[in-house]
Amino acid sequence: MKKYLHVISIGLQSNLAYRFNYLTRTLFSFIPLFAMLSLWRTIYTHNPGVGDHSGFSQAQMIFYYMLVAVVDVLTAVNEDDWQIAADIREGNISQFLLKPVDYLWYRLSLFFSGRIAFVSMAALPLAGFIFCFRSYFVGPASGEAFGVFCVSLLLTALLQFFISYAMAMLAFWLLEISTFIFILFAFEYLASGHLFPLDVLSPTVKHILFMTPFPYQLYFPISVYMGKAAGADLWRGLLIQFMWVVAAYIFARVMWRQGIKKYSAFGG
Repeated sequence: MKKYLHVISIGLQSNLAYRFNYLTRTLFSFIPLFAMLSLWRTIYTHNPGVGDHSGFSQAQMIFYYMLVAVVDVLTAVNEDDWQIAADIREGNISQFLLKPVDYLWYRLSLFFSGRIAFVSMAALPLAGFIFCFRSYFVGPASGEAFGVFCVSLLLTALLQFFISYAMAMLAFWLLEISTFIFILFAFEYLASGHLFPLDVLSPTVKHILFMTPFPYQLYFPISVYMGKAAGADLWRGLLIQFMWVVAAYIFARVMWRQGIKKYSAFGG
């Protein structure tokens, strides 16, 4: 455990060296967010009945996108999949095959160090964004909802990481995996609730999506906080999210073991 805590420490030092990059990335990420808020304001202004269809009032819809920004800052995978693929392609993983260091836990430690560094840099602009829309901000639906929300955030981060890690393992077989990463990102962006809350979809489509891991990468923790998932649905959703994390972890392990059989490195 000590060695991975040391990795987190080193990762923090490395990531904080690029703090200006994190700051600018955060600031520019608010541009499409402001555009979405303006779009929904216009929709609600000209279509008063849209709230009945979506189940969101205008204030709730704006608050939803505020939570999207918060969850993204806390859990999103940035460049971990690209870095893992580069390690495989350039032979950097050879050292992990010779040392008592588990590569998955090594990368997970770097992922958490990156999140800590990113949050420290994004905290100020995120606070400014929330302040601008403070009239729409509300507390969690209940104390139980807030506790489950915090647990769900951790599971969301793990789920995103394990899926990205498994996708990066394709580098054992393919020289360039960017196409697959972009396809996965496109599915995640639409099916996780980034672009719009899944409540605006038909019940059939929403039910189908909830058979995939994507809603548990963003929509579910937000729905918990807002009280959209409550009672038995709340605990059932949390259990399903946990099962998806376990499944993604197992899949990541399988991809690593199969990939190592194909891996070869020469020189040093």
